[in-house]
Amino acid sequence: MLTPYQLGGTGVALVTPFQSNNDVDFESLDRLVHFVIQNQVDFLVALGTTSEAATLSEKEKREVVRHIITANGGRKPIIVGMGGNNTAQVVDTINKTDFDGIDGILSVVPFYNKPSQEGIYQHFAEIANASPVPIILYNVPGRTSCNMEAETTIRLANDFENIIAVKEASGDFIQIMNIIHKKPDDFMVLSGDDASTLPLISLGADGVISVTANGFPFEFSQMVREVLDQSMDEACSIHYSLLEMIQLLFCEGNPAGIKALLHLRGLIDNNLRLPLVPVTEETYIAIENILNKF
Repeated sequence: MLTPYQLGGTGVALVTPFQSNNDVDFESLDRLVHFVIQNQVDFLVALGTTSEAATLSEKEKREVVRHIITANGGRKPIIVGMGGNNTAQVVDTINKTDFDGIDGILSVVPFYNKPSQEGIYQHFAEIANASPVPIILYNVPGRTSCNMEAETTIRLANDFENIIAVKEASGDFIQIMNIIHKKPDDFMVLSGDDASTLPLISLGADGVISVTANGFPFEFSQMVREVLDQSMDEACSIHYSLLEMIQLLFCEGNPAGIKALLHLRGLIDNNLRLPLVPVTEETYIAIENILNKF
């Protein structure tokens, strides 16, 4: 069973590579999984926002997860995105899932419906009661239009033993500090924003689920290890060396930027599924220019 402390460090939100005909490129997915593991990430996240899960069929989702499990070969914990804005449907998905090789789930705050804080609490209570594996809450109001407040996160952390962490991408440092300050000791707080990872860990967060770690797994993981070890000079040096690249990776949306970088690194083709499209030539060249400096 996954322990909270296995989430300390760097998790990578894996992209889903596509062929030119829009089929999933499983050969490139294998290559990416091996690349990030060999470069010392701490755990893998499948079917998160970065995976373009919203454009994958249920069959494709199962195939992607099983492929990642096989490629991983038990080397790193695997977290699978499993959320939505229909509570009953999420619970039904959990009940129908084969969790062999899956160590936990990442479940997003319900989007579009705009539930109250009590509605968010009850949504995750149902998921917690159904899930046979630990749960990471995912708060990303920029995508969901609904913020899970610190009090709700703390309430869930205290009330359910299998809710073991939160991925916080609100960008609200006051909110995140309140979670860090009031959380149970064994509840992990993970950054959901690459550029903010160093300062959040310096304030007491435990790690990150990173997009950039697809393309720079060694460097990003090393930065996280340095700041966790309170080696701030070394951590800041890596942070600032990556900062311009991180900003470029997100300037035209995620995962368009990281897919451009991975294409430049020879790991995947630069294909996305509509409604997402590749970055502009200008941004692609800018990413290439910075990559050439590493």
